Amino acid sequence: MLKVAVCVSGGGTNLQAIIDAIDNKTITNTEISVVISNNPGAYALERAKKHGIEAVCISPKEYADREAFNQAFLEKLDSYQVDLVVLAGFLVVIPEIMVKKYKNRIINIHPSLIPSFCGTGYYGLKVHEGVLKRGVKVTGATVHFVDEGTDTGPIILQKAVLVKQDDTPEILQRRVMEEAEWKIMPKAIDLIANGKVKVVDHKVVISE
Repeated sequence: MLKVAVCVSGGGTNLQAIIDAIDNKTITNTEISVVISNNPGAYALERAKKHGIEAVCISPKEYADREAFNQAFLEKLDSYQVDLVVLAGFLVVIPEIMVKKYKNRIINIHPSLIPSFCGTGYYGLKVHEGVLKRGVKVTGATVHFVDEGTDTGPIILQKAVLVKQDDTPEILQRRVMEEAEWKIMPKAIDLIANGKVKVVDHKVVISE
């Protein structure tokens, strides 16, 4: 059984997609041990509680500096002894010490086709604003392992989404969630839970 921690800062729509996929057996051999948020007002914490999942908030505001917060965050995460950390809209820079400790055991969802519209400054609606400003015809989402860079880790899955002429950033964001994010994040977790993902030379190899 793959034990998962889901880290989230906001509403938790990707968290809900994961919960639903576990309930309907799209994700197998997996349980969510804890949901952790840096935001005490995150609705994701309510989603977790409604499903009987432990919900924890660790806010940077409660610590003297970022280093103290990082240490507390890592200690709390370690206490659950999880196999996989899922970043589902988690707007906190993962400290290097955690990336190294959980090498190839942290995955993130990014709302574009990496390497386009990713890296520092590209998060949330800013990604979709960038897509529309550039006028690309196809965008999408990417699930990748987290490494020391920003959106530079090995890519697990990607799914393309068409951009429409009358899209606003908000409309495009919703379509990318519905058509890509909510599909490939659960699929990636299921592949990992069933031992079908390995990293070779910074590339993901998926076995059938």
